[in-house]
Amino acid sequence: MSLNSLASIENWPVPTAAAGVVRADGTVLGTHGPAARPFPLASVTKPLAAYAVLVAYEEGAIELDEPAGPPGATVRHLLAHTSGLAFDEHRVMAPPGERRLYSNAGFEQLGDHVAKVTDIPFAEYLRQAVLAPLGMTRTTLDGSPAKDAVSTVDDLLLFAAEIQAPRLLDPRTVAEAMTVQYPGTKGVLPGYGHQNPNDWGLGFEIRDSKSPHWTGTSSSPRTFGHFGQSGTFLWTDPAAGAACVALTDRAFGPWAIDAWPPFTDAVLSELRAV
Repeated sequence: MSLNSLASIENWPVPTAAAGVVRADGTVLGTHGPAARPFPLASVTKPLAAYAVLVAYEEGAIELDEPAGPPGATVRHLLAHTSGLAFDEHRVMAPPGERRLYSNAGFEQLGDHVAKVTDIPFAEYLRQAVLAPLGMTRTTLDGSPAKDAVSTVDDLLLFAAEIQAPRLLDPRTVAEAMTVQYPGTKGVLPGYGHQNPNDWGLGFEIRDSKSPHWTGTSSSPRTFGHFGQSGTFLWTDPAAGAACVALTDRAFGPWAIDAWPPFTDAVLSELRAV
């Protein structure tokens, strides 16, 4: 089968777009556009990096509550954007656990921490722990674990199936990653302004009641995922039993704020009908 709603990416004001939807069992319900073409992921890199960090946790290389990052912070703080680090600077802006300060620097310190304790460069650890086992052969990380991965819709659908029905991690670990960390924490969701609360799990943003938001008006509060400044997103909606990936080659901006929610609502509507 193929979801007709995916074809609406043809109307997006972007040079190139590709999208796909997958069930938890790995059944691809449809793709549209060049699903094998690599696109820069920007911050959709973060869920991949977070998954590798969670593998390191399950392997016993790290603990979620061990010190990492700025003084007083832990691996958990870094994953949940509550370490107090600034957005793109390795500079402390707040005490750990107090504010949801979305931080690329935090993910870079996570990558450095895992590399140090495992004695494996983080990009290689990601490849061994996540990409290779899932068959994500077109996905690479050359640079920051916060924003420098390149991947395809086909590869990300493999990852999206994994986070719905984990094989690389204990399902309880993934459930923890999709559970709000430091509940009630306020903060700014990049591109969408101040949110109270600004809920986040371990490397995954949780929709809950956020408004405005990049997912759909009909997305369930349990929806989790990430979007990237390169015009990319991945969401999983447990209520719908499916995940959706969209990659483009136009930077995030007003066009995405306008286009993404109705697209997601159309996908969800079609999923409910099948």
